[in-house]
Amino acid sequence: MDIGQKIKDMAEHLYPEMVKRRRDLHRHPEAGWTEFRTASMVIQELESLGYEVHFGWEVIDGSQQMGLPAKDVMDACMERAVEEGADKKLVAAMAGGRTGVVGILRTGRPGKTVALRFDMDCNEVEEAKDEKHRPYREGFFSLHPGCMHACGHDGHTTAGLAVAKILAGLKDELVGTVKFIFQPAEEGVRGARAMAAKGVVDDADYLLGAHLMMPPVGFLGYDVRGFLATTKFDADFTGVPAHAGGMPECGKNALLAAANAAINIQGITRHSKGVTRINVGVLNAGTGRNVIPAHAHMEVETRGATTEVNDFVQKRAEEILKGAAMMYDVKVQFIQTGGAASGNNSPELSAHVRKTAERLGIFNRLEEVHDIGGSEDCSYFMERVQKHGGQAAYLIIGGSLAAVNHNNYFDFDERALVLEAQLLSTVACELVKG
Repeated sequence: MDIGQKIKDMAEHLYPEMVKRRRDLHRHPEAGWTEFRTASMVIQELESLGYEVHFGWEVIDGSQQMGLPAKDVMDACMERAVEEGADKKLVAAMAGGRTGVVGILRTGRPGKTVALRFDMDCNEVEEAKDEKHRPYREGFFSLHPGCMHACGHDGHTTAGLAVAKILAGLKDELVGTVKFIFQPAEEGVRGARAMAAKGVVDDADYLLGAHLMMPPVGFLGYDVRGFLATTKFDADFTGVPAHAGGMPECGKNALLAAANAAINIQGITRHSKGVTRINVGVLNAGTGRNVIPAHAHMEVETRGATTEVNDFVQKRAEEILKGAAMMYDVKVQFIQTGGAASGNNSPELSAHVRKTAERLGIFNRLEEVHDIGGSEDCSYFMERVQKHGGQAAYLIIGGSLAAVNHNNYFDFDERALVLEAQLLSTVACELVKG
């Protein structure tokens, strides 16, 4: 039996196990940087399969973490993970949001290094609880209020572990090295930068990432282009409170500075090298109608067709916010809470994926995907690998979604997991041989 047939049979055989695991993860969603239970399960599964496993500060550069939850939130999530079956020692070792995991399969024979990336976190969404929502109807809806796997990362983690199991079973027939990267905090594009900065893909000749999306099962987007670079940041304005009627001249109005800035950043010049986006999503200020507001909190995101274009927009936005603060004689501080690089697939790797998919015959619709119009921090890994001379590709896999990503009725057809596991396993086996 050739290796392709073995992979197909193994992926089919793993289907019931994948459904069970996906549904367990769906019931226990964990938001970015708090994936203690999920990461513990990944660590234990990879170790049981004979992988060399690294986690915690081994794979996370703490200086590059963005958008960390408050310590009390983190502590509560750690405690909850242990209560729900996570290994207490592993959870403790991941304190501070060190929830990234890297598993390495070394064959001991010369060959290429292939990295496969899977995200683990959930959305901060309250899941629908009515009979038309399958996870509720069949009893695997979220047990955690305000948290839900509404983007398919429960499926991504599940597929990643299935691929790990398939390749472990084929180790004696492989050459080279395969690295499995299980990433925290993709939502809000917060997690990849800290892992990429640690160098976890610096030795990779190839990198593959994938996402379950709206098209029906059987769809494969093999050449994804147009990820927008993005920066997410908070701006906090600090002024001086005063009585608005009796002593207005003693106050320094943080609200007016923030409002002025929010309007003026919409006038940032467009860029000749590509599209730009800017949005003020949150502006909170003030304590009462007769008090000069001393504080204002603003949440902003910029996007650009390239990292260069996004950096231009971000710099101008910060300059305008500083100018507004100066005009109203208040202070302003910035905190970056997320970010992603721009990204495009390497054409050669996309072509290879397409040829493999055609040969497997498991997809009935193969397409290039241009101008995806959003951001995904897998782009940090892609950019890093490509800058080191390697190739990277991001794939869109049809999941026959019940609702769009991030919707509280989100669900997907679990048969997509078999196709994803078979495709990624086959491509990885081909690539390590070079």
